Amino acid sequence: MHWAADAAEARLVVTGLVRATGAKEVVKAASATTREIGLNDALARAGVTVRETGVAEMVVQLGEDAPSHLLSPAAHRDRAEIAELLRRAVPGAGPGLADDPEALAAAARTHLRDRFLRARVAVTGANFLVAETGTLVLLESEGNARMCLTLPETLISIAGIDKVVPTWDDMEVFLQLLPRSSTGDRMTPYVSSWTGVTPGDGPRAFHLVLLDNGRTRALADEVGRAALRCIRCSACSNVCPVYERTGGRPYGPVHPGPIGAVLTPLTRGVESAADASLPYASTLCGACADVCPVKIDIPDVLVHLRGKVVESR
Repeated sequence: MHWAADAAEARLVVTGLVRATGAKEVVKAASATTREIGLNDALARAGVTVRETGVAEMVVQLGEDAPSHLLSPAAHRDRAEIAELLRRAVPGAGPGLADDPEALAAAARTHLRDRFLRARVAVTGANFLVAETGTLVLLESEGNARMCLTLPETLISIAGIDKVVPTWDDMEVFLQLLPRSSTGDRMTPYVSSWTGVTPGDGPRAFHLVLLDNGRTRALADEVGRAALRCIRCSACSNVCPVYERTGGRPYGPVHPGPIGAVLTPLTRGVESAADASLPYASTLCGACADVCPVKIDIPDVLVHLRGKVVESR
């Protein structure tokens, strides 16, 4: 297990671990935490190619784009645009690739399968960390993260310290809350959990990087600390009248929507003009608080942060 006080330290740890394996390519499951620390660019500077394996993340990567939604990063792309990207960037897709969902999924699956089979190192995030047993839990809908967890020789997982829950009894609640609040489903198609390594099964080496990067700063804020309860379901974005009109990009590269307007200035401060503007990116209508499954009063925190901005000037 590795401790990273900030993004720079986390990048240093992960690039060092990848270099130690000698791998020049890693497969990666979608993770807001790795976006937060700028891991892809850091690995690229170290001469390591990162292959995103979630279809939406792969589309964003192929288009040299930025994610626009926490749950569906390529929500701003229609299927015709995605088909054109795959025709240009994916060997074997062919110029005749149709833009229907079945054909696009088949092309992505064929493209990714070879990456999985030859990968020696995988990088993932985690939705939850269970302190009772030291277990990481990851929820997904495609199965690509499970491939990352089982096929490569080395697995590196990066998780914020806010993802820790005390016991498996707590997990029972969150495993119901997250899919219902994010996609409206009763359960997530894939729920993977892993606790270290098992001889003869799965990766031979496992590294967990625990990330602070401003979380203890947020914890020290008696009002703002409520935002650390966020389970990244994106329900607040789906009902926000501002996000509906602007999309995710004006919020910055990691956490779009109302929760991004809270988490980013809480963890990074309000010194920069961009971060200081985020608490004002809201009508304070309260729709986000109404749908939040973990009862974060986002408008209240936004007003609190506006006060911080005023005090800092």
